[in-house]
Amino acid sequence: MTPKQISARTRNEWVTAYGFLLPNIAGLLVFVFIPIIYAFYVSLHDWNALSPKVYSGLSNYRELLVDDQWWSSIRKTLLFSAVYVPLLFGLSLLSALMLHGIRGRSTGIVRTMFLMPFAITSVISAIIGMFMMDPRNGVINRLIEYAGGRGQEFLASTSQALFSIIGVILWINIGYNMIIFLSAIKEIPRDYYEAAGIDGATGWKSFRFITLPLLKETSTFILIVTTIGSFQALDQILVMTKGGPMNSTEVSVLYIFKQGFDLLNMGYASALAFALFLIIFCLSLFQLKLLSSNKQG
Repeated sequence: MTPKQISARTRNEWVTAYGFLLPNIAGLLVFVFIPIIYAFYVSLHDWNALSPKVYSGLSNYRELLVDDQWWSSIRKTLLFSAVYVPLLFGLSLLSALMLHGIRGRSTGIVRTMFLMPFAITSVISAIIGMFMMDPRNGVINRLIEYAGGRGQEFLASTSQALFSIIGVILWINIGYNMIIFLSAIKEIPRDYYEAAGIDGATGWKSFRFITLPLLKETSTFILIVTTIGSFQALDQILVMTKGGPMNSTEVSVLYIFKQGFDLLNMGYASALAFALFLIIFCLSLFQLKLLSSNKQG
């Protein structure tokens, strides 16, 4: 179709469509793509954020390859993600299924209760978590002792601190992901379940062969987004433990933060940040390809 053949109405539709897209495109350029390019540029320099940049080539990248503390933070991040993502996915889906089965006015109340933690800022949620998991006077330890158990160290323990933080972040985000799952479940036609019931399908079979397959697009979105989020977890960790005790909760983003803002190694921190971006990007592509192949299969 030549430009002359394009009607004025079509041109107006294009202009309107791109007009609506323009703010999002501008936001991506300003807050995503330009910072990524600038971070790569800074990573090629030695810079303490005060003096002029000194070009150093790939020296920062050679340094991170032999930085044991960096690779230790990557391992902690992978552990965090391996625990957090499946738990968030499973608990959110389970909560959505339970809420979908509730009828009446109580549905709105339960939904609000699930969403309330998500409305709390990350710093406040971290402080609440610290009070609840205090080894001496925390609510959780009081309940454990009341039930006849032994109080736990939680954030003061090198083996429990990371999992305690995971628990707080789960508490915050379950409600949001539950609402996404719930919206997708409500879009599934009731006819499918009625037909399955006629054929004698039980609740589990209906879930396995109807609900779960029809939630694949939503599941793919949630898995990728929560995986990316797990690699970017910082606020709660910074407030609750600052990477301690004994660096047991020093994940990769926190290590980058310390290099950049505590030690003022901006060039090295930028190299670490760009390396983490590549890891997240490759992992997201792998997840997308894997889940897409399963969907086709």
